[in-house]
Amino acid sequence: MTLEEALSSELIPQVLRDALRVTPNNAPLLAHLAEILLQGGCSEAAETLFRQALIFQPNMPEAQLGLAGVFYRQGKFSASLVLVEELEKSPPVLPKVSLLHARLAIQAGDRPTAARFYTQAKSLEPSLADSALEQEIGNYLQRPAPPPVPSSTSFSIPDTPSAELSAWDFSANTEEPERLPAGDLPPDNPFADIERPSIAFADVGGMDPVKEEVRMKIILPLQQPDLFKAYGKKVGGGILMYGPPGCGKTFLARATAGEVNAGFLAVGISDILDMWIGQSERNLHAIFEQARAHRPCVLFFDEVDALGANRTDMLKSGGRQMINQFLSELDGVNSSNEGILILAATNTPWHLDPAFRRPGRFDRILFVPPPDQEARASILRIHLKGKPQGDIDFVGIARKTDGYSGADLKALIDAATEAKLREAMKSGKLQSLQTRDILDAMRQHRPTVRDWFETARNYALYSNQSGTYDDILNYLKIKK
Repeated sequence: MTLEEALSSELIPQVLRDALRVTPNNAPLLAHLAEILLQGGCSEAAETLFRQALIFQPNMPEAQLGLAGVFYRQGKFSASLVLVEELEKSPPVLPKVSLLHARLAIQAGDRPTAARFYTQAKSLEPSLADSALEQEIGNYLQRPAPPPVPSSTSFSIPDTPSAELSAWDFSANTEEPERLPAGDLPPDNPFADIERPSIAFADVGGMDPVKEEVRMKIILPLQQPDLFKAYGKKVGGGILMYGPPGCGKTFLARATAGEVNAGFLAVGISDILDMWIGQSERNLHAIFEQARAHRPCVLFFDEVDALGANRTDMLKSGGRQMINQFLSELDGVNSSNEGILILAATNTPWHLDPAFRRPGRFDRILFVPPPDQEARASILRIHLKGKPQGDIDFVGIARKTDGYSGADLKALIDAATEAKLREAMKSGKLQSLQTRDILDAMRQHRPTVRDWFETARNYALYSNQSGTYDDILNYLKIKK
């Protein structure tokens, strides 16, 4: 079935057809339309739209799951299982994926496996309870559920000859690299893989000084290795970014990896901290080893102050040992960190242990302020890309949004979009966003960074002997 034929279904509201004409590459919208068709019993048309969505966004879990559901309804159980196993390789697994895996196991006559995946789905989302499926599983639900099977484990399902994925690269080969959370795989596993972001600096509005520092640290050394070797400069190092929340620190870290097609490991508190003595240190070491095994690699620690708090505040705490381990890994005592750019972000740098700011560790400390006028206009263009819009005065809006963070600007666009959606639903016609819509949204959403600057100003004025926070004073135009 062609795309035009699929979209001609009466099940699709005219307003959604109009929206798709404006943004034909909108993968989430295509997946939504496919869901409407699937719920209406048009599985062939739904398959066409799910496939189209995956062309524009190949790793979209909702579209992959939707296509797997279509194959299940069509009796193509092997094809459905291939997609389900592919989705299970990228935690966290959606509860509906586990539910579909349970249904596939029933088709294979494997009730213990069905019980395991059904229990997993129901525990994550109780609303997925299915009395008919529970009756099929029978007494197996009464038994303690064993640990989830690895994603490479499969079972044989009889299938029809039409069950194939000729147009898709969803391979069931067990030697395909797995994407797992930071630290979950030993570094010597040849099939281990990590995220490689597709975004780059062009997708980041503003932040030019920070981008320039990152270029000098990892991008240029990779592009001109001979020149940097002549000066004895190595690839990698540490950069600490601080500033008010919502100004793009995390987004920039991911874009840094995408700029040079480097690996990217985002590390949070849950990846490291553990209740057992010594396990947090082992988790931290495993994460650094995983990054070293995938050079060049960007290792990003968000809210690093939670992992590297000042040790004077924890004289008898086990956290001191973890911080010592962190410092040792940054120094590369037992292993070289060449080829690894270690980025960290925090909203409260004054709570970070001073040892982290020693040269050779986080030897570049960069202030990430709210975007300037030019950057705000760029951010607005990025967030409005693909949305129906009229002749919007980006420069005028940017001039009136002084002090807004990147997250604040996104909230403005979201509020304006929701207002237009309400109008579209009432009128049944697609409504384009206008300058006035965004200015109206400003009445609902004020800048959120002012409270942060109130606190930061006090530290910059009275706890700034080394001059670390001079950039805050310069931004606020305060003289010492």
